[in-house]
Amino acid sequence: MFDETDQLSVNTLRMLSVDEVQAANSGHPGLPLDAAPMTYVLWQKFLNTNPKDSKWFNRDRFILSAGHGSALLYSLLHLSGFDLPLDELKRFRQIGSKTPGHPEYGHTDGVEATTGPLGQGIGMAVGMAMAELHLGATYNRDNFKVVDHYTYALCGDGDLMEGISHESASLAGHYGLDKLIMLYDSNDVSLDGPLSNSFNENVKERFEAYHWNYLRVEDGNDLDEITTAIAKAKSQHEKPTIIEVKTQIGYGAPGAGTHKVHGAPFKEDALAKLHEFYNWDKPAFTVPARVYDRFNEQIQTRGAQAQSDWNQMLAEYSQTYPELAQQFKQAVTGKITTDFSFLPVFEDGESKATRATGSTILQSMAESIPTIWGGSADLFSSNKTQIDESDRFSKQNPTSRNLWFGVREFGEAAAINGIALHGGTRVYGSTFMVFSDYMRAAIRLAAIQKIPVTYVFTHDSIAVGEDGPTHEPVEQLVSLQAIPNVEVIRPADANEVAAAWKVALKSTDHPVVIILTRQGVPALAGARTNPDGLSRGGYVISPQKAAKPEAIIMASGSEVSLALEAQAQLDKQGKDVSVVSMPSIKTFNAQSADYQEKVLPNEVRNRVSIEMGSCQAWGKFVGLDGKSLGIDQFGLSGNGQEIVKEFGFTPENVVAAVNELSK
Repeated sequence: MFDETDQLSVNTLRMLSVDEVQAANSGHPGLPLDAAPMTYVLWQKFLNTNPKDSKWFNRDRFILSAGHGSALLYSLLHLSGFDLPLDELKRFRQIGSKTPGHPEYGHTDGVEATTGPLGQGIGMAVGMAMAELHLGATYNRDNFKVVDHYTYALCGDGDLMEGISHESASLAGHYGLDKLIMLYDSNDVSLDGPLSNSFNENVKERFEAYHWNYLRVEDGNDLDEITTAIAKAKSQHEKPTIIEVKTQIGYGAPGAGTHKVHGAPFKEDALAKLHEFYNWDKPAFTVPARVYDRFNEQIQTRGAQAQSDWNQMLAEYSQTYPELAQQFKQAVTGKITTDFSFLPVFEDGESKATRATGSTILQSMAESIPTIWGGSADLFSSNKTQIDESDRFSKQNPTSRNLWFGVREFGEAAAINGIALHGGTRVYGSTFMVFSDYMRAAIRLAAIQKIPVTYVFTHDSIAVGEDGPTHEPVEQLVSLQAIPNVEVIRPADANEVAAAWKVALKSTDHPVVIILTRQGVPALAGARTNPDGLSRGGYVISPQKAAKPEAIIMASGSEVSLALEAQAQLDKQGKDVSVVSMPSIKTFNAQSADYQEKVLPNEVRNRVSIEMGSCQAWGKFVGLDGKSLGIDQFGLSGNGQEIVKEFGFTPENVVAAVNELSK
C-alpha cells in the first residue's frame, strides 16, 4: 500500500519540523518525530480538505490538541499546499510569522483551532462533531448529504491527564459521536519524565467506560497498521473512536523515549546523529520534489475533486429544496441578517428576574432565527435558557436545539467553542455566574480565537441568598471584564436584556457574556426609551433636571433600580443628580471621548458607583474624589434581600454616599 516515496514523505515531515525548531532555537521536536507517521497516513489516505479553499464548509476538521507539536502541523500544511510558504516555516516562533509557537486559528491558513492549553483541543473537537451531527440532520435529504464529514484530533498523554478530557470524552460517548476519531500519541513520556510518575490509567478501559470504540496500533511507524485502524474506526457508526498509537517520543534522536527530547532544540552532535539515523544528508528545509508531488496527487487532488462534487450536489440541492438551501447558505456565512423587530418590548414597572425575561426573549429569537441553539450545565430550570419549542439534542434527535451538557462546565465551554469554530450555527452556553470560573480557560480561548460565542450566566450576586458564599459571585464580574476581547454585559432590566442579546448575535469577532439576576428587577422607563443605550456600554438612563448634575450615580444590573430609588430620594432633598446605567464597562471605554463626556461630564466630580461585587473596575469612573459601593469580601448565607441590606445596598446608603461627597 505504501512505497519508498511515502516513507521519504514521512521523514521529510520529521526533518522539516526539526529544522523549524532548530532555526528558532525553540520548540518541541519530540512529538513531530514520533507522530509524523500517523498524521501522514491520516492526511494522505483519509482527510478530505481542499488546501486551495481552506474554508470549504464540508471539509474534514483536524485539530492538533497537543498544540506544542505545532511544527508538525505547519509542515503538513505547507506540504499539502495551504497558504503557508516555506519561508514562514523558517520563521517559526518569530514575531509576526504565520508559524507561532502554538497553532492559532485565524492566523495560519488551515489551522482549525487554537490549541496549546492541553485538553481543550479534545473539547473543541467534540463540539465540532456535535455541530456536524446537528447540521447534517437539519439539512441533509435523500441523495443530498450537504453536511457529511469527520472530525479528527491528535492528542497526547498530557491531554488525557487534563480534567477537561474526562468531561469532553464522557460527553462525546454519551452523544455517540461516531464521526469523531482521536489519534492518541501514546509515548509514555511527559515533560518532567516517565509518564508512570504521574499517570497509570488503563486508557482502553477508561474510554470504553465512556462508550468509545477503542483501537490500538502497536507500532507507530507501521503505516499499514495505522491505515487499517483508521479505516476500522470509520467503518462503525455507533461511537466515537480513540486509536492508541504506541510511539517512541523523539524517534531516531539521541535520548529518544525520554523527556529530554520533548521540548528543546538538538545540540549539534545530537542533530548529526539524528540525520545519520534517517540517512538524511540534505540541507535544512529541503523538500524533495517527489514529496511535493505525492502530497499534491493525494491531498490536493482528492480535496479539489471532493469540493467540486459537493458544489455540484449543492447546486442540485438548491433546485430541489430551494428554501432549505437558502437557509443553509445563509447559516454558513455565520451572519444574522434579521432587524430584530421581533424582540419583545417590556412596559415599565413589573418586577421579574432578568433570567426569566431572558427566557421570554430567547423564545422569540429561537422562533425567528433557526440557527440558534445552546445549552446549560444541568441548570436549564435555573438559567431559563431552554428553547421551549425544541427537544433535547441527542443522536436520536440531532435536530433538537437544547444541549444538555450535564455538570461539565469546562467541557461545555470547550464544546461550544468547537461548535462556533465549525460554523453554521450560533451557539450559547449557560450556568451560574459563580461557576464561570470552571469555564474561564475556554472563555479565554474563545476570546483569543475571536469567535462569537454567547455565555449566559445567571444568579449574579449576593442576592442568590441561602446558597451562601460558595454560590454568590463577588470577583467573577471583574475577572471576566479583565479578559481581552470579551464583551461583558450586565443588563439592568428586561429591555436591556433584549438589547444585550441583539449585541451578542451581531458579534462576529468576539464572545459576549450576558449576566442575569435571580431576583426580580422592574422594567425601567429609561431603558425602554433608550433602546441604543446598552450598545454604547453606558448611558444616562435618568437625567438630571438642570443642565449639569450635582452628582452622578453609576450602576449596572439590578443596582440600577436601586440608583433610581436613591435619585428620587435625593430629589426630595433638593439634590439634582443623574443616573447612568453601565452594563458594559469595556464597551463604554471604546466610545468616543465626546460621548463619554456627555454621559460623565468631567467637571462633575461627585460620583458614586453601585455594584454588588468587586469595586476594582470602577476606579476610572469615580476618580479619586468619588466613592464605590461594592463588595470586597465573600457573601453570606441567608435571605437574599436581607443579605443585600446587610452589605449596605439600600437607597438610604446611596443617598448618604452622595451627600457625603456633596459636603
